[in-house]
Amino acid sequence: MKRGRPSERGAIQTSILEVLSSTQIPLTISSLAKMISQKVGRTVSWNTVRKYLDELVQIGKVQPLRLPHSKIEGKNGLTVYQLKK
Repeated sequence: MKRGRPSERGAIQTSILEVLSSTQIPLTISSLAKMISQKVGRTVSWNTVRKYLDELVQIGKVQPLRLPHSKIEGKNGLTVYQLKK
């Protein structure tokens, strides 16, 4: 039996999946961090969310969508994330 407090990785990753499943629109890292901070009740850094989101992308649970740049043609703009279908 594991002892001690639960890992932050598991808590943040499940929160990311819950937030993405509750919305129909893809979200950026900063909007995910705000929603998770409200859900958890403490401030969660966007850098922490990015780190665990990258792990979920590598596992294949979350899909990144790279939007085109709004002003410069041929460049990538924002990256938004949604659950993989």
